[in-house]
Amino acid sequence: MRLDIVTIFPDYFAPLQLSLIGKAISDGLLDVRVHDLRDWTHDRHRTVDDTPYGGGAGMVMKPEPWGEALDELLASYRASEADADSQSLPAARPILIVPSPAGHLFSQSMAAEFAVAQTLAFACGRYEGIDRRVVEWASGSFDVREVSLGDYVLNGGEVAALAMIEAIVRLIPGVIGNPESLLEESHSVGSQGLLEYPVYTKPALWRGLRVPDVLLSGHHGRVEQWRRERSRMITEDRRPDLLQ
Repeated sequence: MRLDIVTIFPDYFAPLQLSLIGKAISDGLLDVRVHDLRDWTHDRHRTVDDTPYGGGAGMVMKPEPWGEALDELLASYRASEADADSQSLPAARPILIVPSPAGHLFSQSMAAEFAVAQTLAFACGRYEGIDRRVVEWASGSFDVREVSLGDYVLNGGEVAALAMIEAIVRLIPGVIGNPESLLEESHSVGSQGLLEYPVYTKPALWRGLRVPDVLLSGHHGRVEQWRRERSRMITEDRRPDLLQ
């Protein structure tokens, strides 16, 4: 997968070089390219924002640098397609994810959909957001997805992009060493909509607290039943909406 990120804070994405995602990059499973939006400005102050039409607090990100940045991404994608086998099927429109508190709620199923894409681009807005015309224009060439992490507001799209990238990339085959570990996680297909059960490791007794006896029994059927019951109890307590 090729992953492009456009932001005014490229250093925000240094953690992508760590842990499993960093290994995926080293192994060639993931090609991450972080772009500084200010590279597409043409004044000495490298200005990316201006006051909003209609008045109001805050600043709005200007359309010109965003338009040039996305033009360059499109040209790069088309060049890559031209280098590919001419007998292959036409490539799908590249997906452009715009983190936004006004977007569709991000979910595990959405992460799974994005994980099979050949290219993903993230447009990380700041201030009061990106001039709306950028999204409208980009929809002509990109499959634009405005996506929200939840019902709260962040200072910019970088944190949301990092969270989404981790959720997406870990689903790419080869990134997680044992793919079976993905099957029973909260919100996964294997969990059947339930939150994950509690997990324990050695020692069996720690600070007066014991691991549940059933997990020490070696009886796989009883262990599975216990985990299922605990998953349901936790879901009923914390996310009863999932049971509907």
